[in-house]
Amino acid sequence: MKRTAILGATPNPSRYAFIAAQMLVDHGHEIVPIGIKKGQVVGTDIVDLRQKPSIGSIDTVTLYLGPQNQPEWYNYIIGLNPKRIIFNPGTENFEFQQLASRAGIETEEACTLVLLRIGSN
Repeated sequence: MKRTAILGATPNPSRYAFIAAQMLVDHGHEIVPIGIKKGQVVGTDIVDLRQKPSIGSIDTVTLYLGPQNQPEWYNYIIGLNPKRIIFNPGTENFEFQQLASRAGIETEEACTLVLLRIGSN
């Protein structure tokens, strides 16, 4: 089972990060929702990003943080040592993609929802 960190997680069911969490769980993925909003996503507590929590082995980080909000978290996200980072629409960030690539992390500009729908997870 792939373990996916959702950065920018929210308990708001109308947000794409929430919908992605639901779809990931529906497709058999373990999720780790990380964000600044308090609450739950699909029955899982949102971990406070500001605490830069140690969360163990992560296969994928799917980003729902705009590029203007990412620099503060570059080192933290890279330190999670994921195999890949998905830059969802609106989160594309060439600088961060370059940093991740240099750290040996695959980057992908894609939509997590679409990837799950087409079976490319």
